[in-house]
Amino acid sequence: MSFSSSICVVDDDIASREAIVGLIRAAGWNAEAFESAQHYLSRRTSRAPGCLILDVDMPELSGLALQQQLAEAQVDVPIIFVTGHGNIRMSVQAIKAGAVEFFTKPFDPDALLHAVEHVLAEREGRAAAQRRSETTPPASAHGMVGRSARLQDMLRRIATVATTDSTVLIQGETGTGKELIARAIHEQSGRRKGPFVKVNCAAIPANLLESELMGHERGAFTGALTRRIGRFEQAHEGTIFLDEIGEMALELQPKLLRLLQEREFERLGSPTTVRCDVRVVAATNRDLKAMTAARTFREDLYYRLSVFPLAVPSLRERKEDVPQLVSHFARQFAARMGKDAPHVDAATMERLVRYEWPGNVRELQNVIERAVILSEGPELSIEHDLGDELGPSAGGAPRSDELAEHTRAHILKVLESVDWVIAGPSGAAARLGMKRSTLLFRMRKLGIERPSARRSH
Repeated sequence: MSFSSSICVVDDDIASREAIVGLIRAAGWNAEAFESAQHYLSRRTSRAPGCLILDVDMPELSGLALQQQLAEAQVDVPIIFVTGHGNIRMSVQAIKAGAVEFFTKPFDPDALLHAVEHVLAEREGRAAAQRRSETTPPASAHGMVGRSARLQDMLRRIATVATTDSTVLIQGETGTGKELIARAIHEQSGRRKGPFVKVNCAAIPANLLESELMGHERGAFTGALTRRIGRFEQAHEGTIFLDEIGEMALELQPKLLRLLQEREFERLGSPTTVRCDVRVVAATNRDLKAMTAARTFREDLYYRLSVFPLAVPSLRERKEDVPQLVSHFARQFAARMGKDAPHVDAATMERLVRYEWPGNVRELQNVIERAVILSEGPELSIEHDLGDELGPSAGGAPRSDELAEHTRAHILKVLESVDWVIAGPSGAAARLGMKRSTLLFRMRKLGIERPSARRSH
């Protein structure tokens, strides 16, 4: 089913409804307001919204009843509840029925925006996967394209471990497709009908990560205005994907170790132990074994995570897959842009194969997307700016400081072009093809600050 990018807010309280709509629009998304569940059901479009924000206690048809009605009609729409009359039993009921989040009023605006962003990113990811499945040639699996022996061996290992409940540690360079692999493991497992919950450990501040993973009670700490269900609890009977696990703070690692061993935890501010049935898949681009030797990562946690280690080959280790990946991405982006798939001439393909791709498949994907945008005829056009990227560096990977400076300059250029708007469909994160949290993390890492912020120091 197709879906729109609009976010629908259903609340019979006009003040609350207008406040949420204003918050959503200020963040750069489209929002529609509805005063009742019946009003929402009378929408004249058959396209589901990108996200549905629901009050629970409404006259005639409650939010929970609307959720059930939509589920029975097999309408695929993510639901976030925001209510002034919530309790633990109600929130558990809503989450079990498929709700993404459950907030009680007064709610934290940033937490609501974070939940909306996560929902839309996951939804677009599924839509992109569906588009890929419609255009991917036979020699691909779960979005991973190629016929090389290295890739096929990895796919066989994925199929082998997927049928178990063992913890998997995916290790590979940035841009090699570690999240695709995690999803492939989930989709081939017995938990495929359960949730797949992703957590980027590098994008969440260390002091908030414990709350993000395990949840918290209202008043557990300053700013905890509502009770929050953690990601492990959300992933019950499904899979949790801990991306960038090497960035997790040392002080939090013993709690994760206990959770992996005992399959139980306590929410912040609560003495009650919560048990969860979750399959854990972790990923990192760092050498965790070396980190254990340097005492920057717990050795016992490393061995608990690496029950089944899975090494992802870099793109330069499977260059024979580059032509197929180029053709795949060229078709994919041309279809999205309403263009005919461009032809890739032999000279262009040779340049693409010869390049070392320090950013791996993600870098190749970005280069082909830009090339399709710039191509005006039937041939894929690698223009001069892309030539700089592919030319002198083609004999070997650029130095890390050169790559960082190139990345910094590109992010700055995009930020300035959108007047430093980060979130929303027209913001810098969307233009760069990454999540808002990922962009903020990279900006911090590269020392990028808004000019006004620098002047205020």
